[in-house]
Amino acid sequence: MKKIYDRIKDMRGNLITVIAEGVSLNELARIETKDGGFIYASVLRFEGDLVTLQVFGGTRGISTGDKVIFLKREMEVSCGDALLGRRLNGRGAPIDGGPEVLGEKIAIGQPSFNPIHRMIPREMVRTNIPMIDVFNCLVKSQKIPIFSVAGEPYNKLLMRIANQTDADIIVIAGMGLTFADYQAFIDNAEQSGSLGKTVMFIHRATDPPVECLLAPDMALACAERFATSGKNVLVLLTDMTAFADAIKEISITMDQIPSNRGYPGSLYSDLASRYEKAVDIDKSGSITLVSVTTMPGDDVTHPVPDNTGYITEGQFYLHGGKIDPFGSLSRLKQQVIGKVTREDHGDLANGLVRLYADSKKAKEREAMGFKLSRWDEKLLHYGQTFEKKMMDLEVNMTLEEALNLGWQLLAENFQRHEVGIKHSLVDKYWPG
Repeated sequence: MKKIYDRIKDMRGNLITVIAEGVSLNELARIETKDGGFIYASVLRFEGDLVTLQVFGGTRGISTGDKVIFLKREMEVSCGDALLGRRLNGRGAPIDGGPEVLGEKIAIGQPSFNPIHRMIPREMVRTNIPMIDVFNCLVKSQKIPIFSVAGEPYNKLLMRIANQTDADIIVIAGMGLTFADYQAFIDNAEQSGSLGKTVMFIHRATDPPVECLLAPDMALACAERFATSGKNVLVLLTDMTAFADAIKEISITMDQIPSNRGYPGSLYSDLASRYEKAVDIDKSGSITLVSVTTMPGDDVTHPVPDNTGYITEGQFYLHGGKIDPFGSLSRLKQQVIGKVTREDHGDLANGLVRLYADSKKAKEREAMGFKLSRWDEKLLHYGQTFEKKMMDLEVNMTLEEALNLGWQLLAENFQRHEVGIKHSLVDKYWPG
């Protein structure tokens, strides 16, 4: 039986407080306004009979005498084939001018998938981006963020990954997006021909922070339903720092005691509960999760990237418009390198990065005015060609082409005995 209350005790920001009994955490409520309209809210906290709810869409138009009806269910999203090609906001309402989405109603924010049915990740996700495929392979069902700073082309990188992978369905959750960022995702999906298999849940920078919290939960709930029906799903989340900032804003409004730099003590759990949705389901589909985490001031010790690093399986570090091989790491790459890829993959990748590190040291010596040796000059030339032909985000080639290019770069700059790679591999793959 639904309970109706006709007195709102307090309103602050997007939060309202009601004296009520028998409600549960995350329970959905409908607020009926004086003008005959209604607004939804969900239970965020309760202390005794004092219940705090977060209002979707803001509290404008709500008065303290409006009715609050608790619906005895959590927030739900419609999921099904009709969702493909659609764009919705953080509340699951269409923003593309289309009709309401029809499909199975599923609750958001459910626990992560049963570990008994999880498979060990062993399949490589090809992106045709050499700095990922060669040095830090993306593996199916991996959860991995892109660490970057504002102004870097991280959304462009996300779109490249979406375009190159062979995922059955792409689910995008945008948090705090500008209109230009939002439009870029639409344009990319249309130009790449992937719009028909893409679903977008978009929270724009001008939308209420409450909806920023809902967008990833909506996306992940739908992704999990598609995955259990046998689909391989790629989930893109951008930007998780905006998500964390929304949590901070709401917790401050609720007068919660902050932890590190104003963020609540629950930040780790809030992030982990979303990232742990990545899964490879036994005899069914999978969810591979790639997110963006912007680092204020390029500070990796900031609470959001710091907590993220403990949860995820590595990171891609985007710096200066390129994926930096020194800051990037894929903890699952050993599951595929040399096992599902070519035998020379691991040794070649290590050799290329080692020589690139030496080239950075040679560049420092040059900047400091030291006399350069012949070896230093080789390293400097190698570093320049490596950055141009391998690190540029515009480079688009298969893994095998990238491995062949790696051998070509070595042959153009060094002698066989200078590269530090096994003689058996050098004899087999050295050009010419």
